[in-house]
Amino acid sequence: MAMSSNHTNLRDIWYTLIGIPGLEDAHIWLSIPICSMYIVAIAGNTLLIFLIFTHHSLHEPMYIFLSMLALADIILSTVTTPKVLAIFWFQAGGISFASCVSQMFFLHFMFVTESAILLAMAFDRYVAICFPLRYTTILTPSVIGRMGITSVARSFLICFPLVFLVYRLTYCGRNIIHHSYCEHMGIARLACDNIKVNIYYGMTVPLFSIGLDIMLVIISYTLILRSVFRIPSRDARLKALGTCGSHVCVILLFYTPSLFTFFAHRFGGHSIPRHIHILFANLYVVVPPTLNPIIYGVKTKQIQEKVFSFSKACF
Repeated sequence: MAMSSNHTNLRDIWYTLIGIPGLEDAHIWLSIPICSMYIVAIAGNTLLIFLIFTHHSLHEPMYIFLSMLALADIILSTVTTPKVLAIFWFQAGGISFASCVSQMFFLHFMFVTESAILLAMAFDRYVAICFPLRYTTILTPSVIGRMGITSVARSFLICFPLVFLVYRLTYCGRNIIHHSYCEHMGIARLACDNIKVNIYYGMTVPLFSIGLDIMLVIISYTLILRSVFRIPSRDARLKALGTCGSHVCVILLFYTPSLFTFFAHRFGGHSIPRHIHILFANLYVVVPPTLNPIIYGVKTKQIQEKVFSFSKACF
């Protein structure tokens, strides 16, 4: 289908997402673990939110932040996974320009939001360990609410310009996206125009937002470790470190595959096959949301107890 370069007709453009290039014959097999993880992610995070909001004993800053993370996980995985499964099962790769841009925006928006939530959770652990007597007075409900609003507002301000950056471009016929979902540079590379602004902004966003979050998380845990190793009792040190174990696992689970995908996509394009890029891109939007509630369920005694009591009440 010929594409008009007239910007008023952009909403008439349809793209075709082809899934994972080079692994088309394995789409059905790949859909099995992805679908399974998506179901577990939705069920696990929904249960986590339900338990936190229905049990007063879990109305603490740590668990409120955890409920924010669970909600972000549900949205992040839902933005992409249903469309991925539709491509794998029914070859339903068609997507309108507006839908593609919407998916792009919410994907990047939720990723930056989740990074901000992980930073807030690191600050929560810092206050809990370094200022335990002032924990509830520092992290009041109003402070937690402002931190949540700030996280969302910052993510919106960072990611909304991406919408203008792709809408300003002129498109002239190419409509095949070699990916299983829409992301910023995947759309921009279909344009006839110079996309240097898109490239520069696409580099700036992760470097100055995600990079800043990672740096502040590292600083938080440096201060936490310094405080912990000043505790004279070995058992007290282990207990303090144990409260951070779940969060550290979640941080590594979130940042490691996403940073690998980011740097491999930009600097390893010739040495790493495209299907590896796309496969990792699919995994990092579904694996962390799947494992996060499991990690907190295994490592957090209060959540374990509530899950067991909920299970008994249901069965």
